[in-house]
Amino acid sequence: EAETGRTFLTERGFEPAAAADFGVGYAPKGWDKLTTFLRAKGFNDQEILAAGLVAQGERGIYDRFRGRLVWPIRDASGDVVGFGARKLYDDDQGPKYLNTPETSIYKKSQVLYGIDLARREIAKQQQAVVVEGYTDVMAAHLSGVTTAVATCGTAFGSDHIQVLRRLLMDQHQFQGHVIFTFDGDAAGQKASLRAFDEDQKFVAQTFVAVEPSGMDPCELRVARGPEAVRELIDRRVPLFEFAIKATLRQFDLDRAEGRIGALREAAPVIARIRDEALRPEYARLLSGWLGMEPREVLAAVAAVSGAKGARSQSGAQVPKRNFTSPGSIRTESWTDPHSPETDGRMQSDSGGDSAGRWSADVEALTRHNPRDPILQVQRSALRCILQAPVLVGATFDAIETTAFTFPAYREVFTACTKALTEWGDLGQITDEPAWIAAVLASCPDDIVRRVVMELTVEPMPIDAVDDRYVDSLLARLREVDAGRRIEELRGQLQRLEGTDDVQKSADVFRELLDLENKRRALGDQARGEL
Repeated sequence: EAETGRTFLTERGFEPAAAADFGVGYAPKGWDKLTTFLRAKGFNDQEILAAGLVAQGERGIYDRFRGRLVWPIRDASGDVVGFGARKLYDDDQGPKYLNTPETSIYKKSQVLYGIDLARREIAKQQQAVVVEGYTDVMAAHLSGVTTAVATCGTAFGSDHIQVLRRLLMDQHQFQGHVIFTFDGDAAGQKASLRAFDEDQKFVAQTFVAVEPSGMDPCELRVARGPEAVRELIDRRVPLFEFAIKATLRQFDLDRAEGRIGALREAAPVIARIRDEALRPEYARLLSGWLGMEPREVLAAVAAVSGAKGARSQSGAQVPKRNFTSPGSIRTESWTDPHSPETDGRMQSDSGGDSAGRWSADVEALTRHNPRDPILQVQRSALRCILQAPVLVGATFDAIETTAFTFPAYREVFTACTKALTEWGDLGQITDEPAWIAAVLASCPDDIVRRVVMELTVEPMPIDAVDDRYVDSLLARLREVDAGRRIEELRGQLQRLEGTDDVQKSADVFRELLDLENKRRALGDQARGEL
């Protein structure tokens, strides 16, 4: 009876030895073949049901997998936790692939098929290749791509990322590549865009490998041999690039209307890239793909990525942000605690209801002491960025947005990041008035522009600002930010103490140690330079 399964494998280029290596087997057609076998071994029905090997019917339990080719699914340690089964017969009314249901040891959102075979190579090569099915994993490994894994009946998600993160030793640094392979059809493109969203949680560099003819790794190996599978992986492109080009394919770029439509759809894709340093480069690439001026594309991306309600430099209109004047703040906005205009009260605006209410967070922020040392560091750092950009230089790229806890300062920093697209590096700015003008143009509204102007004309706290002062100040800013994150991790670790998630606790503890080392180094830098 299993000849049907052997034929299926042979037609896809898998010899008996390969089937044995991957543990592929066959489930007979009967309704109780496995049930009877396991009962004879001493297992009771509750145990067989709990293992996900049978289903419950009105007359009792019956075999879940019948007349199917079966792959054992193992965890990273090599223990079998479930099975995946492919139908072979036309009279099988079930799905094409049927997996073990969720059990106490099988969580499909946390399982990657082939991880037991690939884990050492993933760690060694600092690369993971995510394919779509069991036969694709087999074809990839037999072709020399020994880092291939696949999800088991579910989309690639955040739990899968955690599995790979541990193997790639990804600790918020670019350490390794994750390569997705998708079919070239619409479903494959949709999968790529889902992966685009998940990629934001990756620190590893993420790529996509798609065969132009639409063949998956298994089909490619049969048609063109193992070297074609390796070449497919070698031709990978960055996931961001693939997602943008997938968007462009919806439009006729030979027509002006098509190019404008493509820009409107692609700009939000670039704006969704959380690494702000990457956005300008992809905006420039997009301008080349569209045949448009880089400034126009950069303006469109800037308008989407942060300037809600601002008019983009290209003249495109986006929804207006709710503000009236520097003295009237919208509900979600803020008031500068250092401003003499701030007296802790909301100045009502007769133009509408939304401008007459505080949010609790904003009201709390306005009560900060202007001499708060943490806010003083943030304000001084922004003064240096605006007034002495050359001295800040490449250190700017190491500053996270989270370093600015007060919304006003955070928005000013974001405006600086957007304005920097014209120069690429603060160290390249020689025309400071042009730099200030660019920052002002990147501000979302008059409120932020007011704060920028205040910071631009405020005197520095010392007579001679040099690189020693700037370096120590920015190190202090980043040290405080690291300390804030450490407190968050400590709280997370405490919450995990009462759970059984040992691996999660270990991951958080390791991240905590790394951050402690980083804070210590930044503290030494700050104290040594001041």
